[in-house]
Amino acid sequence: MIRSSEPLRLRQALIPFVCIVVLGYFAYHAVYGRHGFISYLDIQNRIDMLEHQLAEVEGKREQLDRQVALLRPESLDPDLLDERARAALGYANPNEVVIFLDPPAGSPRAPR
Repeated sequence: MIRSSEPLRLRQALIPFVCIVVLGYFAYHAVYGRHGFISYLDIQNRIDMLEHQLAEVEGKREQLDRQVALLRPESLDPDLLDERARAALGYANPNEVVIFLDPPAGSPRAPR
C-alpha cells in the first residue's frame, strides 16, 4: 500500500498551529486583559493622580492645623482672632477701608 503524505503533513502542522493559537490567546490577554499591561498602566496613572490629590489634601490639612493651633487658648493670637471674628460677623471699624474681592459665602449682611 502506498500512503499519501497529505494527512501526515496536516497532523504535523496541527500541533504547532494549536500552540500558536494558544500562545496568541495568552499574549492578547497579557496585554489587553483585565490584569494585562494596559490595565497596569491605567492603575499606575490612577495611583499617581490619587497621590497628587493626597498631597494637596495633606497640605491643606496642615494649614488648617496651624490655624487651629493659633486659636487654642494657650497660644491665642489676638490678630487672628480679630480677623476671624470680623470675617464671620461682617463688622469693621468706622475708620477702616474694606475692599471685598469676593462676597462672603452665606453672609447676606453688609459690613458696618
